[in-house]
Amino acid sequence: MERIMINPLLSIQNSPTKFLKPPLSSIHRQQQQQERQSNNNTLFMGEARPRRATTFACLSIRRRRNNNGVSEFEETARFEQVGGKGISVLCGLGYWVQGSRCFPWLALNFHMVHSLALQPSTLQLVQYSCSLPMVAKPLYGVLSDVLYIGSGRRVPYIAIGVFLQVLAWGSMGIFQGAREVLPSLVACVLLSNLGASITEVAKDALVAEYGLRYRINGLQSYALMASAAGGVLGNLLGGYLLLTTPPKISFLVFSALLSLQLVVSLSSKEESFGLPRIAETSSVLESVKKQISNLKEAIQADEISQPLIWAVVSIAMVPLLSGSVFCYQTQVLNLDPSVIGMSKVIGQLMLLCLTVVYDRYLKTLPMRPLIHIIQLLYGLSILLDYILVKQINLGFGISNEVYVLCFSSLAEILAQFKILPFAVRLASMCPQGCEGSVTSFLASTLCLSQIVSAFLGVGLANLIGITSSNYSNLSSGILIQSLAALAPLCFMHLVPMSEPVIEKEGKRGISKRSRRNRRVGRVVDKESVTYRRERESEEAQR
Repeated sequence: MERIMINPLLSIQNSPTKFLKPPLSSIHRQQQQQERQSNNNTLFMGEARPRRATTFACLSIRRRRNNNGVSEFEETARFEQVGGKGISVLCGLGYWVQGSRCFPWLALNFHMVHSLALQPSTLQLVQYSCSLPMVAKPLYGVLSDVLYIGSGRRVPYIAIGVFLQVLAWGSMGIFQGAREVLPSLVACVLLSNLGASITEVAKDALVAEYGLRYRINGLQSYALMASAAGGVLGNLLGGYLLLTTPPKISFLVFSALLSLQLVVSLSSKEESFGLPRIAETSSVLESVKKQISNLKEAIQADEISQPLIWAVVSIAMVPLLSGSVFCYQTQVLNLDPSVIGMSKVIGQLMLLCLTVVYDRYLKTLPMRPLIHIIQLLYGLSILLDYILVKQINLGFGISNEVYVLCFSSLAEILAQFKILPFAVRLASMCPQGCEGSVTSFLASTLCLSQIVSAFLGVGLANLIGITSSNYSNLSSGILIQSLAALAPLCFMHLVPMSEPVIEKEGKRGISKRSRRNRRVGRVVDKESVTYRRERESEEAQR
């Protein structure tokens, strides 16, 4: 009797209704063959949904396994019905506003150079020192993963971050002391970057979690497209406003855009996105410790740690001279803000086109040769500033304005585009429940590497004597920067050859998840063994 309760198929076989036996046994044999094939191909679905002895249950699981857990029709329907439009508006607007941050920063840079009369090294030091709140992104990611605010753990953090940005940029636009006194200006910029980092962590985690939940790979490409589109409009608007209005107007306009994002964030309901709610524990500290442990285990995998090390080192070892080049363009070449703003617009358009090309054609290429080509082009594109400083462009009949419009932002755009394959790879390998932690760790390490690069640039500028009245050695610094950008090509072996796909992730991901969820792993193994024993006993009775 106990046997019959465990395996309903045996009760059907012992039934006097004989005409049901052949089709069910045939289905059972087909199901056994499909399971053997499935064990060789996909492993992670077996862990997520334990196998049962009921024939029809196994067949329904098989239908889901045949296409990464969900059919193409169901994937499209879920994206449209389960929060697809809402998450498109929330995150699309968020990345667009994030890309638009360039236009208040352009106004801020002109304000610090002309109104506060900062030296090139001091300007660059202030720019990147204010990015320190972004280094703490893993902390925000861990809190976003384990700590709910109200009924959500992503959208409330987005709203909090946007509110902090409104407070910072609004203060600089309204109060004169907040923008004219350097310590108060730095405090406002630090507050703005704190809010931006919290918002970015929550958005990146939400996009990664939604993509993994519904098997939609590469959403990071569309996020970068929205950011680039925001950069296009932001630089156009920034260049125009600086020609006709003081910088405080740019701060107020950006505060208005952030207010719109805040309204959208407050009106969005996270439960409408169809994401599962994690089990909450009584102790927040305990949950944070567990999440940090999961993060350490995830980033220690060679598939994540090695490409991450290459990306961080390839940025950190290149001394940035962006502050010196900016001051040279505005103080020596006397370029209008509209020219510099339009050069950023052209750069963002290039980034948008590169992102579309990557999403359509380059995503399936081997990762190592692709990164090799991008890094080589990045190192060579730095020499474009050398041509401008030496005024070689004038010998070919190209004016400084036209040259800056066409080539000034190329190196910066390639540096941003280089990160996209790493972001897509890491997002596709995020363990469930660690989306915020892993993506924020990537953003934090990249931000820290940029700060190190900026500090190296400040040291190099001081070493070779670049000041606001002496740019004679700027060309030598650019040559050193270009050589340093080519050095990471020597350890390209750390970059993997291929992009991971969700089907291939299962074999490696099951070991990682089973170590984090040992209790679940034992249950699955026990049910699998029980099921095999039942099938053996069934065949013996035949």
